[in-house]
Amino acid sequence: MEFFKQNTKIDFMAQRKWTAVLSATLFLLSIISLFINGLNWGLDFTGGAQIQMSFPQEANPNQIRDALQNAGFPEAVVISYGTSKDILVRLAAKKGANEEVSKDSIVSEIAKVLPDAKVQQVDYIGPQVGQELATKGALAIVVALLGTMIYIALRFDFRFAVGSTVALIHDPMLILGIFSFFHIEFNLIALAAVLTVIGYSLNDTIVIFDRVRENFRKLRKSTPLEVMNQAINQTLSRTIMTSALTLTVVLALFFLGGSMLHGFALALIIGIVVGTYSSIYVAGSLALALGLTRQNLLPPAKEALDDRP
Repeated sequence: MEFFKQNTKIDFMAQRKWTAVLSATLFLLSIISLFINGLNWGLDFTGGAQIQMSFPQEANPNQIRDALQNAGFPEAVVISYGTSKDILVRLAAKKGANEEVSKDSIVSEIAKVLPDAKVQQVDYIGPQVGQELATKGALAIVVALLGTMIYIALRFDFRFAVGSTVALIHDPMLILGIFSFFHIEFNLIALAAVLTVIGYSLNDTIVIFDRVRENFRKLRKSTPLEVMNQAINQTLSRTIMTSALTLTVVLALFFLGGSMLHGFALALIIGIVVGTYSSIYVAGSLALALGLTRQNLLPPAKEALDDRP
C-alpha cells in the first residue's frame, strides 16, 4: 500500500521514442490484417437468423452442427447456453431470402433436421438491415472521435486534442486488428465495447491532461517534459487501481459470462490495457512532440499573475 501513497518518479517519457515505434508497428499490422482478412462480421451486420431451441435431453453441439451442415448450412454456428439442453444456432442469410418467408422456412427446415428440437425464438436480420447497422456503427465511432477532439481543444489545447484523438483512433484500431487476425466474430455487442473503450481511454487521458495544466501553474521552472512525467506519476496510483478493478470485472465476464459475452469482454480487456498505455505514451508523447509549452495552457493574464514574486 505504500506504493499507492507516495508519488513515484518514473521517467515515462524517456521511452517515448520506443513506444512510438511499437504503436506505429502495431497500428500498421492491424491495418494490414484488416485489409487482408477483414472482420468476421456477426449476423448483426451480415444478416441471418438466430434460433434459440431446447431439447428433451442433453444436447451435443457438435452433432447438431454436423446435421445442419449436411442439411445445407455450411456456416452454421452452434453454441451451448443456459442449461445443457439449450442451444443457440446462428445461420447466415441466404441470397434472395426475405424476412416474410425466412422465419417460417427456417423453422420448417430445423424441424426436419432436428425433429427433437423445440424452437423457442427466431430472430431474423436481413442483409440490408445488417449493412445499415454497420454504416451507423462506423458513423457512431467517427462522431465520437470528432466530439472528443472538439471537447479537448476547447477545454485544453489543440495539441492535446490531436494527441487524444490519435490515441482514441489507436485503441479501437488495435482491437479491430486483433479481432481480424484471430477471426473473432465482431457483432453489435463488440461494437458497443469499442465505443466503451473510447470513453474509458478518454477518461484516463483527461485526468492526466488536467494534472499537466495544474502542474504548469505550480512548477514554473520545470520543462514540459518534466511536467508531463510528474503528471503521469501523480495519477499513476489512480490509473493502476482503476484499471485493475475494471479488468477484474471484465475478466469475470470473459470466463464466467458465457460465449455470448466473449467478444464484448475480450474487446474491453484489450481496450483497458491499450487505453491505459495510449493515455501515457500516445496522447502525452504526441502533445510534447507538437511543441506543448506552458503558454499553451495558461492565459497571458493568469500566467503573469502566477509569475509574480
